[in-house]
Amino acid sequence: MSGLSARDIAAVTPAARDRYVDLLRAAAIVVVVAGHWTVSAVTVHDGELGWINLLQVAAWTAPLTWLFQVMPVVFLVGGYANGASWETHRRRGGTAAAWVRSRALRLLRPTAPFLLALVGGYAAAAVAGADPRITRAAVWLAAISLWFLVVYLAVVALGPLLLAAHARWGLATVAVPATLVAVGDVLRLTTGSAVPGAAAYLLAWVAVHQLGVAWRAGRLTRSPRTAWALVGGGLTALVLLTGPGPYGVTMVGAAPPPDLDNTAPPTLALLTLAATHTGLVLLVRRPADRWLARPRAWAAVVRVNAVALTLYLWHMVPVVLLGTTLVASGVLPQRPVGSGAWFLLRLPWLGLLAAVLVALVAVVGRWEQPARPPERPRAPDGRDPGPARVDGRVVGAGVTACLGGLLGLGVGGTDGLLPAVAGVPVAELALVGVGLGLVRWGGPRRTWTARAG
Repeated sequence: MSGLSARDIAAVTPAARDRYVDLLRAAAIVVVVAGHWTVSAVTVHDGELGWINLLQVAAWTAPLTWLFQVMPVVFLVGGYANGASWETHRRRGGTAAAWVRSRALRLLRPTAPFLLALVGGYAAAAVAGADPRITRAAVWLAAISLWFLVVYLAVVALGPLLLAAHARWGLATVAVPATLVAVGDVLRLTTGSAVPGAAAYLLAWVAVHQLGVAWRAGRLTRSPRTAWALVGGGLTALVLLTGPGPYGVTMVGAAPPPDLDNTAPPTLALLTLAATHTGLVLLVRRPADRWLARPRAWAAVVRVNAVALTLYLWHMVPVVLLGTTLVASGVLPQRPVGSGAWFLLRLPWLGLLAAVLVALVAVVGRWEQPARPPERPRAPDGRDPGPARVDGRVVGAGVTACLGGLLGLGVGGTDGLLPAVAGVPVAELALVGVGLGLVRWGGPRRTWTARAG
C-alpha cells in the first residue's frame, strides 16, 4: 500500500478491521526502536569499541522502564490478533496446521534475509581483518531482537491449543501460567538457583497472550470497571513488589543485586506491569478510535505495520554501522553517558539512525509482504483442486527446527550453542534454513475434487 494515498488506504480498509489493535502494534514497535536507540551508547576507550546501556549507569531511569517496556503490549496484541485470525480461519474450514504454517511464515520470511545479512557481515569483517571480539559484539548487538522471535514463534506454534484452552477454561488460562511464574520466582529466591524460573521465558508471555485472547473474546470489556481494576490493582502490586518486595524496579535489563531481574526470566512483577498496561489500553480506546478515523492517521499506522517486523529485526543494525564508522572515527564526538551534552547529541544520533533504517527497510522490507498465492492448477480432465491441505507433521518438524536454530542464535550469538565452523554457527543456521524449507515448501498438498456442474 506504499503507493496509495491516505484516502485510498482508508477506503480499501474493511469496515470490520480493528484499527486500534493495529495502532497498538505500530506504536509498540516505534517505542522499542526509539527506546533502544536512546539508551544504546557506542563508545571508544583506548582505541577499542565498546557499548554501554544508559540504564546501567543512570539509576534514575529505572522507573521510566515501566512506560517503555512495551513487550507486554506486543504479546497482548498478538493474542488479540491470533484470536481474530483463528476465528476467521476456522470459519473458512481451515486446519490448525495450515493456520500455524501461515502465521509462522509471517515471522520466518523476513527473518531469513536478516540472518543471511548478519552472517555475511560477520564473514566480510573477518576477511577484512577486523578484531573478532569487536565483530562478535557488533553482531550480537544487531541480533538482540532474536529472543522475541523464539518466544513468539513458540506461542504461535501452541496457538491452536491455547485458543482451544481459552474457549474451555477462560481466564484460567491466564491465571495458571501466571501462578507458575510466581512459583518459579519463589523457588529462585529460596534456592538461589535460576533454573526454577527458566519455564517463565515461555509461561509469562503465554499468560499475556491469553490476556489478549480474553480481550478479543470480550471478557475484559463487559464492564468499564475492569480496566480501572487492572490499572489500579496492577500498579499497586507493582509498587509493592518492587518497593518492599524482592523485585528490581527496572523492567528492562539487569537489576542491581540482590533484586530479581524482571526479564531474564520474566517475573510476576513484569506480569503486574502487563496487567497495568492492559488496563491503560482499554481506557484509551475511544479517543484512539476517533483519531484513527482520520485518513492520514490510519495510513501512517498501515505503513508502519506493513514493515513492523522488518523494523524490529533491523533496527539495531544502524547502531552497529554508525558506531563502527562515525563514532570510531571521531566524527560523532563522545560525551559522558547520561550527561546533558550526551543527551543533546542524541538528537542528531537518532536522526542519522532513522535515515539509515529507512534506507534498509526500503531494500529488505519487501520480504515481509505476503507472497501472492499461485493460481490453482487444474487436472487434465478439468477437475478443480480443493483447498490446499497442510501436513501437520511436516509443519511441526519445520517449526521445531526453526525454534532450535533461533534459540541457539539468540542465546549463543555468533558462537551458537552447537559447535561452530570458523566462528560461524553453521548448525543453527542450517536448522533455520531446513525448518523454513519444511514450513514453506513441505506443507501444502492438494486433493482433486470433481468439477461442479
